Amino acid sequence: MEYEAILLDIADDLAVVTLNRPEKLNAMTAQLRAEVTHAMKHAATHARAIVLTGKGNAFCSGQDLGDASSTGKIDLERTLRDEYEPMLEAIYNCPVPTIAAVNGAAAGAGANLALCADIVIATESAYFLQAFARIGLLPDAGGTWFMPRQMGFAKAMGAALFADKISARQADDWGLIWEAVPDAEFEAHWRKRAMYLAKGPTSGFGAIKKAIRGTYENTLPQQLEAEAHLQGECGRSRDFSEGVVAFMQKRPPKFEGR
Repeated sequence: MEYEAILLDIADDLAVVTLNRPEKLNAMTAQLRAEVTHAMKHAATHARAIVLTGKGNAFCSGQDLGDASSTGKIDLERTLRDEYEPMLEAIYNCPVPTIAAVNGAAAGAGANLALCADIVIATESAYFLQAFARIGLLPDAGGTWFMPRQMGFAKAMGAALFADKISARQADDWGLIWEAVPDAEFEAHWRKRAMYLAKGPTSGFGAIKKAIRGTYENTLPQQLEAEAHLQGECGRSRDFSEGVVAFMQKRPPKFEGR
């Protein structure tokens, strides 16, 4: 697939998917959603970690209200089901670790696109905005699912109803994201974090994702059983063997991702 609305770079086990509509603050169109979906699935088979970021001064300003699919009598339910859901599922269900490197404003569906990743790292000048209520809508693209789980019911309700900007520092303090980083250090920092994941024990990372996500549905006995099963799988991996040998030899491990 040839990309026009995004950029895809894969090198040294790391894939970087960049939203590439800076003149529109990387607002999402039907084409962009299709390209992100394709790129995530492709990258997952060619890299061991994936970063999603934006070009220019914004991460993503949400739905492009001037897009052909947004004008006239738009069917929001169809758009969410047919276009947003496949994209979000490709990110959320990605078998390798994902980072959203939020380089600027993340508004509307753009905020929830970021929250779909495993880890969110934001530059300190960035902000998150659930702008939906301003036009008579509710947070979509997973917003009503991600926010309560990550920053609690009270903050999620306030963010949705008041549609206030949440600074990257606030988002960090509230637990909405992993960390906020000074602007001057931002790209070097997320790349360092991403390379750690790209060179790490990929199957072990996958097990971590499954276990932590499963805790919302499981009782304690069910979670203990899930941990035992996943740990058994990890214990049979080459990366575990390498990790133990490297520990005994007091050297950095050389994980292969299997």
